[in-house]
Amino acid sequence: MPNRVVLNNVDHRDLTVALQHGGAFGDAVNQVTVFPTEFEAAQREFPILFRRGADELEAVALLGLDRDENLFLEGDRWTSRHIPLLQQRGPFSIGMGGDLQDEPLLHIDLDDPRVDVPGGTLLFLPQGGNGPYLEHVSQLLRLIHGGVDAARSMYAAFDALGLIEPIALELMLDEEARYAITGHEVLARERLASLGGVELETLNQEGFLAPAFLIAASLGNVGQLIDRKNARRRAL
Repeated sequence: MPNRVVLNNVDHRDLTVALQHGGAFGDAVNQVTVFPTEFEAAQREFPILFRRGADELEAVALLGLDRDENLFLEGDRWTSRHIPLLQQRGPFSIGMGGDLQDEPLLHIDLDDPRVDVPGGTLLFLPQGGNGPYLEHVSQLLRLIHGGVDAARSMYAAFDALGLIEPIALELMLDEEARYAITGHEVLARERLASLGGVELETLNQEGFLAPAFLIAASLGNVGQLIDRKNARRRAL
């Protein structure tokens, strides 16, 4: 179980965090949740699909084809220009607490292997203010928090217009090797193109039209994913 505590500049004045990536830090995954606040950057790198839970939709970036495979990770280094926000946040999270029950506060998992190791980056300045890395993390968490809120209404609007549809992606690596990506849905480019003026105007007014086109365009990254997979197969 994580050992999450509210971060503060008194108890954690000298705490450091190492800026590391890799399989040991949760980066060896073949898909990761992404949020509307990062769609513009994420769609340049990854195919964005949807998973349908019991109550709501979730957007995910497809990173690999096999279990625990991240084709954008080489050792401790991401080779993509954008790293999904959830993978950037490290041992930090936003939790509710404080004097006001609905007050979001910055938490840190003290048992995370990146916390308090030699060579880590100090979180706080000597006079008690946030250091540059902690300011960066705070901005990341604000984007995640805002993305969670935006996702609910955005995906509901897409769903109501019939833009989200199930699909089984069959990826051919060569004449013999094939992968079937099942259990996901996509934003249908054809359905998006067929929307009428009122529907398009409504999406645009809500700020959902541009993200819809970004998500639809992201499926063009499937080819890049196949190229990365074939390059990794040749390297074995």
